[in-house]
Amino acid sequence: MDKQTRAYVAVAGIVGMFLLVQLGALALVEPFKQAGLQAVEDPQDPTNAVVYVAAILVATGVMLVAIKLAQDRAIRALLVFTGVYLSWFVLQVVVPAVVVWEGFNVLAVVIALLLGVALYVHPEWYVIDTTGIVMGAGGAGLFGISFGLLPAILLLTILAIYDAISVYGTEHMLTLASGMMDLKVPIVFVVPLSLSYSYLDADMPDPTGEVEDGADAAAANGGTEGGASADPAESEESEEGMELERDALFIGLGDAVIPTVLVASAAFFAPSGIPAVSLPGLFVPLPALTAMVGTMLGLLVLLRMVLKGRAHAGLPLLNGGTIAGYLVGALASGIPILQALGVAQYL
Repeated sequence: MDKQTRAYVAVAGIVGMFLLVQLGALALVEPFKQAGLQAVEDPQDPTNAVVYVAAILVATGVMLVAIKLAQDRAIRALLVFTGVYLSWFVLQVVVPAVVVWEGFNVLAVVIALLLGVALYVHPEWYVIDTTGIVMGAGGAGLFGISFGLLPAILLLTILAIYDAISVYGTEHMLTLASGMMDLKVPIVFVVPLSLSYSYLDADMPDPTGEVEDGADAAAANGGTEGGASADPAESEESEEGMELERDALFIGLGDAVIPTVLVASAAFFAPSGIPAVSLPGLFVPLPALTAMVGTMLGLLVLLRMVLKGRAHAGLPLLNGGTIAGYLVGALASGIPILQALGVAQYL
């Protein structure tokens, strides 16, 4: 496979997984609503976004301390448990309740536990990606029905600013990424670029982009960790300045989840009567669809930057594209700008 083709494969793989997360979240919105899984009493309360961001800051601080104290097993166990828990949320509303025991969908529980076992004993790239897609769709769907439009827009805006500061300013997100990459847990999507690639055997790249142990790296970072590795002995830049010779591309799971919160929110809280597009098994309001388009445009720009070979904050581009796409669709649907932003009720 030539270098240009490898780049196209990497981009197509990442775009495909983002689409699966977004379409999955949209498909889960209604089942989550019917299951009563809305996480807050008042989804229109803008302070919900502030509370969630505060929780992220606390969680980040705890992870950094745990990494400094070399508590790798504890971190890995916690993240595997989180994967099982979120997977169970998704599976309980999509897997037929063939057997129910004490109110639990037994088949959903068994599948979630099997995913957890696979993550713990054999976290190969396809296990990581499969679990990440399920977790991402579930997490975005849950927050989508729990965050009204204003809280969702605030959430994306605050996290985009935080991501830029944590990557380009304090760089503590890169420190977190560097400490987490070896744990082999679903905090990243992995796109292998060779048939022989093994995530279990591969040396993890340094997300800071510095050469270490013969590996160069480039990362797309947004709320979680990411990176792309290449062998400097084989890597070279094309005429367009892109490093195309690499074994795998990594991008943070949070880069897919956070913008998808607004996509799901735009679908769930869409006013009745606005234009919608029919997709296989889905009926998507126009603002949610254009938010998806905005995410993909931001993602393509981000991946072009990442392929040039250094760590980048993903959420400024991804969240910015999602918000812009949502607003274009809302205005095209005839929704006044203040209503689209969710502030009309306060004026």
